[in-house]
Amino acid sequence: MHLPSPARLAPGARCLVPAAAALLLQAGAWSADLPAGRALAKDKGCLRCHDVVRHYVGPAFQQVADRYRTDPGAAERLAGRIRQGSVGEWGRVIMPRQPQVSPGEAAVLATWITGLPPQTPR
Repeated sequence: MHLPSPARLAPGARCLVPAAAALLLQAGAWSADLPAGRALAKDKGCLRCHDVVRHYVGPAFQQVADRYRTDPGAAERLAGRIRQGSVGEWGRVIMPRQPQVSPGEAAVLATWITGLPPQTPR
């Protein structure tokens, strides 16, 4: 599944990219366990500091999903933190801003991360 970059869309259509990603997830057409989210994370350099299940420089995506699982506004805030960066959310580590990630891509990444299923205990 490929969503176009918002920069290539007409100005009025740009707000539809995050909404389209959410609708695809709700419809079951794009599941959090599909490799699309991980592929986008790899393509945008997220996996340099993060992993799905292991803590590296930054928290594991699974940790992020677990923390925000019950927060309905988390995906939107997380998309903003991906683009703008943050500090203090996960200790003293700085999450640098990621200008190479478009707003639509940040929304897709955030929706994928927060949609990861709970990790089963071993």
